[in-house]
Order: sequence, then structure tokens, then C-alpha cells
Amino acid sequence: MPRQINKDTTVCMSLAARPSNFGTRFHNFLYEKLDLNYLYKAFTTTDIVAAIAGVRALGIRGCAISMPFKEDVIPLVDEMDASAKAIDSVNTIVNTNSYLKAYNTDYIAIATLLQQYKVPANLTFALRGSGGMAKAVACALKDAGFANGYIIARNEEKGPALAKLYGYQWQPDLDNVQADMLINVTPLGMAGGEDEQTLAFSEQAIDSASVVFDVVALPAETPLIKYARQQSKMVITGSEVFALQAVEQFKLYTGQEPTQEQFEQAAAYARG
Repeated sequence: MPRQINKDTTVCMSLAARPSNFGTRFHNFLYEKLDLNYLYKAFTTTDIVAAIAGVRALGIRGCAISMPFKEDVIPLVDEMDASAKAIDSVNTIVNTNSYLKAYNTDYIAIATLLQQYKVPANLTFALRGSGGMAKAVACALKDAGFANGYIIARNEEKGPALAKLYGYQWQPDLDNVQADMLINVTPLGMAGGEDEQTLAFSEQAIDSASVVFDVVALPAETPLIKYARQQSKMVITGSEVFALQAVEQFKLYTGQEPTQEQFEQAAAYARG
């Protein structure tokens, strides 16, 4: 029998510039598996202040925050967990009796994947992007022992600031940069945008690298990941990042921890 939605159903949601079905499928799959009276829905907004006010006023239990709102929501919450405060970036808001506490589960996902794939910390990396997700990635790299890296960003304020924060170098482009690991933390290659067919790095740069990491979750195989696979590179995908950070959100929202099997089933269902 299908789950019944009623007046006591707890609602969770996401806010993104380009909403996808990944989080909706992931969370709702687990709600059903664990027989929880919860519902998850994806949204976008042109008024982030009003949207977060709505989360508070309507008793929305949890709200996932994606690009480009990860820094914009900071002044709108009541408390920053250490995970969010450390990098001034939010991807999760938990609402407890109209008190909003912000977290960042992106960091946990990135750190976990670097460890799972046993990526050598002596690699030189080039990280393209300078927003909230880029902060989470740079912090995870620093904490994992990566000492040599470049922040590649055209923004002449955010780019150098992010590089300085973690002791890396900044360049506006990849010219004259030799990188063993390429990391895309921009919307390049994301489904639904004008750049969805764009390679985040040149073919030459990919050919010279040994590891390619794309945080874009939709599509599951971006142009960058597709080309890197063809060249037999080690690849880490955005859908992997999304699933790991989503299960941390699930635990914060519900207080429940799915089994490893349930997690894997939910991730596979979300990708489908």
C-alpha cells in the first residue's frame, strides 16, 4: 500500500537554481523503506530571503541548499554548525521549532570520496570554481593533506581569497598549469543549462591528468566524466557526492540511519 500523505506528514525540501529529481528520489525512497511519515520536494526561487522565511514559518523540517544559494542563506539562519562555519558555506538547514541551524554535508562527502578512492595527496590539483561548494572541496583537500593546488576562477575577488584561505595558488585560467587532478565545481556540463555540452576542462588538460572529479550530479555522466572515462582516467562523479551528502542530510532531518544496503539502493534509485 502506498504511503499516505496527511496533516502530520513532515516536509523536507531543496532549493537550487536548477532543481533535479536526484534528492527527491533519494529521500522519498528512504522514507518509504523506513516507513517514515515524511515527504521531500525540490524547489527553485528568485527570492531566497522569502524562501527561507517560508521554511521557518511553515515548519519545513529540512532544506537542502544548492548553487547558487550556499552563501546567501548564511545571514538568514539562527546558528551555524561547525561544519558550515568552518567554510562559510551552507548546504543543509534543519528547522527545530522555527530555529534554523545550518550545516555543510558537502565536506563530509568530498572527504569520504578522497579516502575511498585512495587519491594520493601528493598530486597537484586544479579546482575550477570559487563558490560555496568550491570552499567545501578546497577545505576537504587541505585537511586530506593536499599541499599543491590551484584555484582556477575568473572572479578576481573570490578566486584569490579562496586560494589564500587554504594556502593554494590562484589563476584566472589553466594556462601554464600542469595538474594531476582536475576538479570541476562550476555548472559547466550541468543538464538544463546553456553549457550542458561544455567540457569543464580542455581535452589536453584531461589527457595530462590522472584523476578527474566533477561535482555536477546531473547528468550522472557529464561531458567531463564521459571524456575522462574514454581516456581511462580515475573518475569521481557528482552523483557520488550527492548521494553521500544526501544521506548525512537524511540523518539530520529524521534522526534515522539507513543501512549500507538501503543507502546503496536509494543512490541507485536516485540515479535511475
